[in-house]
Amino acid sequence: MIYFCFMNEIILSDFDQNWGDEVEFQESLVKTRLHLGLSQAVNFIFCNDAFLLEVNQKYLNHDYYTDIITFDYAADGLDEADLFISHERISENAVSYGVSFMTELFRVCAHGMLHLSGQNDKTEEEQENMRAKEAELISLFHVEHEK
Repeated sequence: MIYFCFMNEIILSDFDQNWGDEVEFQESLVKTRLHLGLSQAVNFIFCNDAFLLEVNQKYLNHDYYTDIITFDYAADGLDEADLFISHERISENAVSYGVSFMTELFRVCAHGMLHLSGQNDKTEEEQENMRAKEAELISLFHVEHEK
């Protein structure tokens, strides 16, 4: 299962301006989840930079902004995971990388699911491997629409 949660109406309105076909996007995430062999439910929680920074500081002792934080609760006996995603990072990254909001959103969602499948990105080699897998998933499952 795939679930979306928007932390407030401001975030939802930001997504409304950039969102393509929500059903099609959700289906591409379900296909990605199955392709990676993930069995747990995945909750995509969209928030702002300030909220995600607070989560990063409180739970990971990291004092910097990030686009996504992945929590896998399998070790706690739960069959689900939370992916906290900053919509502000998505917007800025999309501009920086010269891609659409939806392409960057899919990349970040895929990035979180790759972590759930055991992929790490601590070393330079792992980061290169992660980027290659993200690109592969984008080519397999993401459908870009012109606006």
